[in-house]
Amino acid sequence: MTGAGVGNRSDEPLLLQQNIISTDLNEECSRKYIEGMVNYKGEKLLKMINNQLVGGWKSATPLIVIGVAETTAALNVNILVGAMFMLPLIISPVADCYIGRFRTVLFSTFSSILGLGFLTISAALNGGSMDTTFCVSNKTEEADKPRAYPSTVQVSFFFLSLYLVVFGIAGNSTCGTAFGADQFDGDNLSECKSKSSFFTWKQIGGSVGMALSNTILNYIQDNLGWGLGFGISCISLIVALIIFVSAIKTYRYSVIDEGKQKQLSGTIEVLVATVKNWRISSPSKTSQEEATDGFIAMLNDAESSGNHVTVSKVEDARSLLLLMPVWIICLIFPMIFSQSTTLFTEQSRTMDRTLGSEFQIPAASINIFNGLSIISFAGIYDRLFVPLARAITGKPNGITTLQRIGSGIFFSAVSMVGAAIVERKRLQTAIDFGLVDMPDETVPMSVWWLVPQYLLIGLATVFTGIGLQELFYGQVPNGLKSVGLSLSLSLVGIGSFISGLLISVIQQVTSGDGQYGWFSDNLNHAHLDYFYWLLAGLGTLQMIAFLCYTKK
Repeated sequence: MTGAGVGNRSDEPLLLQQNIISTDLNEECSRKYIEGMVNYKGEKLLKMINNQLVGGWKSATPLIVIGVAETTAALNVNILVGAMFMLPLIISPVADCYIGRFRTVLFSTFSSILGLGFLTISAALNGGSMDTTFCVSNKTEEADKPRAYPSTVQVSFFFLSLYLVVFGIAGNSTCGTAFGADQFDGDNLSECKSKSSFFTWKQIGGSVGMALSNTILNYIQDNLGWGLGFGISCISLIVALIIFVSAIKTYRYSVIDEGKQKQLSGTIEVLVATVKNWRISSPSKTSQEEATDGFIAMLNDAESSGNHVTVSKVEDARSLLLLMPVWIICLIFPMIFSQSTTLFTEQSRTMDRTLGSEFQIPAASINIFNGLSIISFAGIYDRLFVPLARAITGKPNGITTLQRIGSGIFFSAVSMVGAAIVERKRLQTAIDFGLVDMPDETVPMSVWWLVPQYLLIGLATVFTGIGLQELFYGQVPNGLKSVGLSLSLSLVGIGSFISGLLISVIQQVTSGDGQYGWFSDNLNHAHLDYFYWLLAGLGTLQMIAFLCYTKK
């Protein structure tokens, strides 16, 4: 909808584009607008030093609330993890250039609510169980009769529910973060500091959801039924949606116009031209020089390849391409992180998990240390480390984003060293007590030995995981912020896939000639310590490559 004086559509549905109303602000701020941002009425936003009526923390907080509810739902469902992190690559360009981030968050949250509602119904029809072989009839089966299988309609309904949740999580994971970061003006020193803090607190919100899922919801599902667990997740998202919508008048919305659409198509055009005009670098240069100069050279070639490729299009494509080496180098980090939710849990199943005289910690709940470590270290980082580092370096965020990422890469490699040492001790304990051939027996070694490696993984996430989001959001063009975040999130999906592929290949290679291999079903025969040492080595190489590229 357009109005007098403004021909653009904003992110907010049914906004009225209006002439700018004069405001009696001081001369320093007057006639200076926040680029590409409007309020809920479609009015351009004047830069203000203090007392901004829209944007800021009051507008970003509802996005953190939605993050808590969505993360809880994601871990509750625990399905199609790869799709959750790859689907944003498709959703984000549409959100940035056509639908808008606000609408995408709104529709995504509603999709998750609908999917969780359907899952609640599915579980209720199955008597609270999530066994996918629930019967078509309501008759009780006898033990000696073959089990009935679900009808096609029931299976379709079940998977429709899952895909609705996955779509919702995928849309919120990028656009929710991008829309929250939009509430802070990067050109305002105070708001620039807050924007960096927002990424940290968004991660804290997600970790709170992770902790809730690994404790309360796990207990409810195991003891009271899956239907109740899905229902609670559904209700929490409804509450989060109400909070999100209630702040509709306080948000800053990104303007959607033909310029952004042309920006996207222009960037794609340059990337295509770049591939066509790729040329061989001079053999006299080092590989590092070739890698850096190659990007610039191929983009310059693309710029001169036709009249349609403008300088602005080349610069937009350049910003994306120069991030790709960072993306490739940092693929090792999600491979390391994924062990905290897979192999670490398998280790905990074999260890002593008793707490007190009677209570035993569920193996799946051991992942709570992951969330708790992120929550603790993120709070310490934002409230203690950043102010202290700022006083020393004079930088608004204490350290640069690249320094933050590099520090986390170091901690991730150290976490694998610790994990390898602990696993070696667990294996030796199993040998000492004669439990090597008794996989169902508990190895007399406390599960608390795993806590340090969880703490280090959490610390690495606070530095690298959040740093990558901040980097990919900040370095891409204004019209493609969600695309940048989707690239950051795709690291998790691709890294998880590569980790699974690596494990499969290693098992094939190491299990020949009657050997158990590194990943035997009986962990007392396996060698997870070897795999952790391998990841520690890869993490070290990742750190060296990252330092070399970012220094150049």
